Amino acid sequence: MDRTEAQLKRRLNEDQELIYPDFEQMWGRIEQAGYASSKSSSRAGAGSAVRHRNWRKVTVIASFSVVLMAVPVYAAVQVDWGSLLNDRSGVEAALSQNLGQPLGQTITKDGVTLTLHTALSDENRTVILYSLDVGGDKGNAMWNVNGMSLKDANGNGNDMESNYQQWDETNKRYNGYFETDWSPDQDTVKVSLTAKGIQSYSQQEVDLKLDTESPERQSFPVNRDGLESFSVQPFKQGNERLMLSTDTIFSDPEARKLAFPQIIAYRGGQQVKNSQAGVMGKPGDHGEYTSLEYFKPADVPKDETTYKLSYTKLERNIDGPWTFDFELSKKQMAGATMKTALNLPLEAGDSLNTIEQMVVTPTQIRVTARSQDKFPQLPYVKYALEVNGQKLEGGLWYTGSKDPKQVTLRFERPADLEITRDTPITLVGKYKVTLHEDDKAPLELKNISSEKQTLIRQTGGYPVQWTYYMQGADLYVETKSDDPNFGGVNQTYIGKGKDRLIGSIVTTNFRGEGKNHSIDKYKDFKGTEASIYMFFYSTNEPDKETRVQLQGQ
Repeated sequence: MDRTEAQLKRRLNEDQELIYPDFEQMWGRIEQAGYASSKSSSRAGAGSAVRHRNWRKVTVIASFSVVLMAVPVYAAVQVDWGSLLNDRSGVEAALSQNLGQPLGQTITKDGVTLTLHTALSDENRTVILYSLDVGGDKGNAMWNVNGMSLKDANGNGNDMESNYQQWDETNKRYNGYFETDWSPDQDTVKVSLTAKGIQSYSQQEVDLKLDTESPERQSFPVNRDGLESFSVQPFKQGNERLMLSTDTIFSDPEARKLAFPQIIAYRGGQQVKNSQAGVMGKPGDHGEYTSLEYFKPADVPKDETTYKLSYTKLERNIDGPWTFDFELSKKQMAGATMKTALNLPLEAGDSLNTIEQMVVTPTQIRVTARSQDKFPQLPYVKYALEVNGQKLEGGLWYTGSKDPKQVTLRFERPADLEITRDTPITLVGKYKVTLHEDDKAPLELKNISSEKQTLIRQTGGYPVQWTYYMQGADLYVETKSDDPNFGGVNQTYIGKGKDRLIGSIVTTNFRGEGKNHSIDKYKDFKGTEASIYMFFYSTNEPDKETRVQLQGQ
């Protein structure tokens, strides 16, 4: 796979979205290999100006769960999906049991053919496998099926829908995977699967004369392909990481939807790997597209590194709708599905977090919990199931439920494990993160100037460094602790009442990574003194574990 395809695949077809709680008024894209979305892969929160800085990367779970044996209803659909299902062991297991529903529908437009092959539907989700034939070798282009959505005759569906494609060199086509959390209420229902369009893309680059040693924001005119300008502000955080905060201004709203601008670093002609996941797509104060990207300073020495702006350009668009009507059935799955109502605390003495239900299907196990916390989320970062001695890795998953207090854990299923109602199943949570709101006292910032000044204050028993300074017309406030068990200050504000100023979050940390360095910006700050407060902070317990017996002994 060449570099252009690798970049496009990562952007269009393997993005893992960062799911923010409802009180966060931003969205982001975290680029991680293994998953992509086409329609509903980001979520803007409602409401409050208080933002939650310390997120947990909500990953698409790949290597888990259990197989119930069921009598096949449909004949097996023998299609070589290559490595498309490597991270979908539950789907592979169901197909191996002949549980797939053959579809065999095809639409061709302008020499491009989209074919639906197989559907799988159970109580947890609906999966449709498809292929895309673009008329032979794809060349340097990357193709994408855009805006796939599944609805019944009444328009019912779920906003949590995603699809991605993978190039099949042997068959000279793309193999595709569509998934939605929606499944029919009855055994059989008429549905429509619609794609808004099919598009091909190329990767474009623009040279940047970027000085990462300067803390000033540096602007670069682009004036091509709908991008007007691109700016970068480096933040060097010791020898640990170099953070690049970028803003993109678009002249074409359509380009904003697909460009995914980012910085690529090259050293000796080779692309430098990012040191950690970034955040892309957060709207800025004036509607600009902002991102955060990270590198290890040692990987990008000044005299050996060049930087480029990389973005995606639309080359061809075949408008839809591409609509397939068919009858979706989950009869073949129903006989192998178990639902268990539960009422179990996540850990002893926990009155805020309750496990409510477990649903086991031929493709997946889902555990549903309810959080009564002020900011509904489960306190543990890592989750697994122990099923009759076999460990199944899983994780948090946003299902699009209208109930904000509902939290779902998903576990994919291997093909070698049978489950009955007597099979012992234990939920294991590890690495506890706790939010605290007890530190309400202000910290007094004196003699604010361009000179960096540092104060140390005890918070939750941890020494926390507060560094503040002016850069241009803006006040920056950094907080960090050398103790990794301090999770970080989520966000700061200056003053109280109607004159309160809320800091704009510059950095984004992730729960469970052990990083607590945070930066807030106060734009166009006036004055030389300030009383600064925090909304809350978090603490980490990496070795903390909880075990909950869901069934069996």
